[in-house]
Amino acid sequence: MELALIGLGKMGLNMATRLTRGGHRVVGYARTKETVESAIQLGAEGAFSLEEAIGKLTSSPKVVWVMVPSGKTTTETIQKVAALLNQGDIIIDGGNSNYKDTIAHAEMLTAKNIDFVDCGTSGGIWGLTEGYSLMIGGKEEVAETLRPIFETLAPGKETGWGRVGPHGAGHYVKMVHNGIEYGMMQAFAEGFGILKAKKEFGLNLSQISHIWQNGSVVRSWLLDLAANALDEDTELADIKPWVADSGEGRWTVFESIDLDVPAPIITLALQMRFASRDEENYPARMLAALRNQFGGHAIKKAD
Repeated sequence: MELALIGLGKMGLNMATRLTRGGHRVVGYARTKETVESAIQLGAEGAFSLEEAIGKLTSSPKVVWVMVPSGKTTTETIQKVAALLNQGDIIIDGGNSNYKDTIAHAEMLTAKNIDFVDCGTSGGIWGLTEGYSLMIGGKEEVAETLRPIFETLAPGKETGWGRVGPHGAGHYVKMVHNGIEYGMMQAFAEGFGILKAKKEFGLNLSQISHIWQNGSVVRSWLLDLAANALDEDTELADIKPWVADSGEGRWTVFESIDLDVPAPIITLALQMRFASRDEENYPARMLAALRNQFGGHAIKKAD
């Protein structure tokens, strides 16, 4: 198949490479000339405008995969792409859009008789070699039309991908997936933190991570990645304790509240990311001040 891939970040470039290696024709477009040239070097065809990218597609229906930051950027890109397509053409949103935005995008495109698929995409920088986990929302017949693309991107033709429901379902499942990821990552971080604090045992955290990789209940890809990081530097001395969040963890917590489903682990994992960014840590200062006020407990003065 052929498709235009709009957005060539690290994941977009890797996806373009996997698709071209799989025999698909990919026309890549990004805002910067250098990024487009990188895609060309990796085997894709380049385009330096949306009009050029879509104009180079010769098959029908035309397929355009949008892989840009969620929110306003995705909405504007989908609107611009839709204006260049014909009835029956297909837009895929493979980014991390909020599923509520996705449903609105689907309604807008349905009114134009343009088909739409939301594809929650997981795999990060490892997707090029390991394949991507694809969670797809939209019409069954449209997803089936796109099967060759999904089979190439996924770890296997019948594994690691599937249509999970109507428009919005793909991004909804990816949202919860990322919420679970937050909790798992926090658990590993806390566990290794406890191990490191037990100084009298002189524990080798890199060694322990590799022991757990075989036969342990907690063996996982996240553990493999933890082992990689610990092999490079057990102390993680060059890494600032500042953790971002992509937004999907927040959306998962909002959903748990809306649906009255308790999610304390995911919620706390999200809160810990917030805490990692607070260099002033005013709440902790207030706690110290209160203990001093009511109990005379000692406080440490700031430098």
